[in-house]
Amino acid sequence: MKALVYTNTQEMQFRDEPKPHAAADEVLLRVASTAICGSDMHAYHGLDERRVPPLILGHEVAGYVEGGELDGQLAVVNPLMSCGHCGHCLGGRANLCAERELIGMYLAGAYAEYVVIKRSNLLFPDRPIEPWVASLTEPTATALHAVVQIERCSYRPVSELRVLVIGGGAIGLLAALILHAKGCHKVALAETNALRRGTVSAQKISGVPVAQVFDPLSEAVPNSTEYDVVIDCVGSGATRRMASAQVVAGGILSHVGLQDSNEGLDTRRLTLQEVTFLGNYCYTHADMKASLDMLAQGRLGDLAWVETRALSEGAEAFADLHNGKVAAAKIVLEPTVECG
Repeated sequence: MKALVYTNTQEMQFRDEPKPHAAADEVLLRVASTAICGSDMHAYHGLDERRVPPLILGHEVAGYVEGGELDGQLAVVNPLMSCGHCGHCLGGRANLCAERELIGMYLAGAYAEYVVIKRSNLLFPDRPIEPWVASLTEPTATALHAVVQIERCSYRPVSELRVLVIGGGAIGLLAALILHAKGCHKVALAETNALRRGTVSAQKISGVPVAQVFDPLSEAVPNSTEYDVVIDCVGSGATRRMASAQVVAGGILSHVGLQDSNEGLDTRRLTLQEVTFLGNYCYTHADMKASLDMLAQGRLGDLAWVETRALSEGAEAFADLHNGKVAAAKIVLEPTVECG
């Protein structure tokens, strides 16, 4: 089969790879769409010691089951695998399982014509949905998981909150879209890339802008220090400093991004002003199901911020993302373009 393989730092090769074979508890999936994740870019930059080349990356995937009673059905992959029997798994929080695993990390991922996954890790849409839209389920679930945790901790309904989102990539934009869908219309979004700022600024649902977008490098934060919630979708020392400074006393700082481990979090201020700090890792199976439903129902707008390309053009897509040449918040690669 053809696959896009991470072979070295800032190096991807489109080449032939062995077709995987499904074990007794697995399903063979003919990949239709796989989106590029920020964690894939992290590996591409040589900054993720867990993802060792040569490796087929990619875990945001939708495709068609091949063989068995489910043959031909469109399915979405929950790429997060766990033991299934620890306290976290039994409590519905498999994302915290000590034995959790993710395709495209140590195991082969989905930038390929085929991928295998356990049957229990498949979700099936309840209504018609395009595969490229379905492939957005995993990043949507990551953003939704952060919003759900905020809802659990907030003293007031999310619709009443003033929120600052840091980062206009897919997770940041999806967080803004989900907040909008939940009635939260007081969202500001910080993004340094001019192309992405233009993309996010154009997003409206029912004629209402999803967020007030600004460049934190050259513009003052609108409504500075008035944010009940700050969602850091970058996770760098600089963004942690910004988040620590902008959240109100008694507010919530939601940390989603994993760019680096540098200093920046003002733990003294967070302590003295009783700011709740929320770490967010991945999602639960329930988050995945809810996200697929939201996408299938069209609740997150027209998704015009997504760009699709052929898998064979994947190396160029990674390079374009690296060089900041992409206005789209998400690129989806489609092996079916050249493979049929």
